Amino acid sequence: MHPIDELALLLRPAGGGLYLVSTGLAEQESAQRALYGASDKAGIDKAFRKNLESIANAHTFIAAIPSDVGAGFVRGANLGPQAIRTESLQERHWPQWCEERGIVDIGDVFVVPQLLHDSMLNDAQIARARKALYPAATEALPVSPLSIAERAFDLVYALNPRIKPFIIGGDHSCAWPAVASLHKARSDFAIVQSDAHTDLLETRLGVEYCFATWSYHANEMLGRGGKLVQVGIRATRFPKVHWESTLSVKQFWASECRQDPEGVIERIVGHCNSLNVNSIYFSNDIDGIDEGYADATGTPEPDGLEPELLFNLIDKLGREVGICGADIMEVAPLAERSQGGTARTIALATRFVRASLDAMTRSS
Repeated sequence: MHPIDELALLLRPAGGGLYLVSTGLAEQESAQRALYGASDKAGIDKAFRKNLESIANAHTFIAAIPSDVGAGFVRGANLGPQAIRTESLQERHWPQWCEERGIVDIGDVFVVPQLLHDSMLNDAQIARARKALYPAATEALPVSPLSIAERAFDLVYALNPRIKPFIIGGDHSCAWPAVASLHKARSDFAIVQSDAHTDLLETRLGVEYCFATWSYHANEMLGRGGKLVQVGIRATRFPKVHWESTLSVKQFWASECRQDPEGVIERIVGHCNSLNVNSIYFSNDIDGIDEGYADATGTPEPDGLEPELLFNLIDKLGREVGICGADIMEVAPLAERSQGGTARTIALATRFVRASLDAMTRSS
């Protein structure tokens, strides 16, 4: 099967990764018409296919994984991608800006909301899910969102080995297929992760891949050595020395960042430059930011990062190291804790999307 034909099976038009039959369907279809500038399903499908066919010549791709199955406390991050995309369309000239930068939106991973990763399923469940998802296909295609995402991204890199990913989650487990697939295509990067939590458990309640474990596996994949850099940590059972000494990660806790934001940015960038890597994957859990700015998320935390620190960090990394990929994770529109929390969180996340894409598309 040609990679584009397989991608057309694995993915759905942007906004279509959530399986809806009644409630929410009208909003989903309205968002898709706006995203694709189409008046009907046929037009949406045609534009979606055109975007897939443009991968080979694109600089950056956007993809969404609307899954919150890997979360732990309050869910709802499955609604984050549609909210962020819809908010992006409120920006003037957003489609034109993406086109000028060589950015193509390849759509959504289709999510069966009870599944997470194929390694957690028995053969009978995989067979049933394949029959439901790909009734005409004869290939052994993946069925869980993290597994589908990794396979889809592998196909993207087969079409264009130097393309850069921007992933919209979903809970933070959705970062795992993004970095795992990117590492197979090119391994010359480190990860900078903005987060209130370390996500450094080897397993959580026996689950290998979830929001609390993806960083552990990413750190192992990178070979440790300080190539996983965590910024904004403040909600953890162990002190900084535990994580740095046992797993060889590099951490900049929120308290440090709040005391000396400019100095911390210099130290982060200096550390990244010392790693002898070509670029950075920037993983942005919205709860790295203080809950006063972003509380529509599953696990908001006080005493977090100021947004401007991250904007300045993204800009400086893009200019002085290079950003090869990025994401925005854990935006849960229905989980606001204060009046106006959803609007504030989505607006901030959308600004991060634009800033990250800007840094990625003006770096090599």
